[in-house]
Amino acid sequence: MAQPSASRPDTLVTGSSLNEEGAAGKTTISSVVVQKVAGIATREVTGIHALGGGVSRAFGAIRERIPGSGTVTTSGVSVEVGEKQAAIDLDVVVEYGARIVDVARAVRRNVIGQVEQITGLEVIEVNIAVNDIHLPDENGGETEISRVE
Repeated sequence: MAQPSASRPDTLVTGSSLNEEGAAGKTTISSVVVQKVAGIATREVTGIHALGGGVSRAFGAIRERIPGSGTVTTSGVSVEVGEKQAAIDLDVVVEYGARIVDVARAVRRNVIGQVEQITGLEVIEVNIAVNDIHLPDENGGETEISRVE
């Protein structure tokens, strides 16, 4: 087993800017990248059922059924990205029984942590709109009975 060298720390250096003075070039991060990271970080939180409002979830369900379209990870996530900062707006559906205040706090903490760690951008705000609550008896097509045997 190799020992870590004394000249190379094992911890990640934080606080470095994307576009530091004297750097050999400029790094830009697309808003789509931030949208995807924020969407994945939101879905990781217990109590979140889905992202997006009713209409965007319906279109997302249709798109997922089209071969080759892939999954829609940015539905319900909108971002504003600058050179050093990002602002994120989320539309979410929360599971019934989950305490919305706690879920929103956990989402905000996870999204800020993941976006800042992965992109290096400072997240200045995460606005969360809870558009619906998913009830346990609402199937919504999740447990489909196969028509073929």
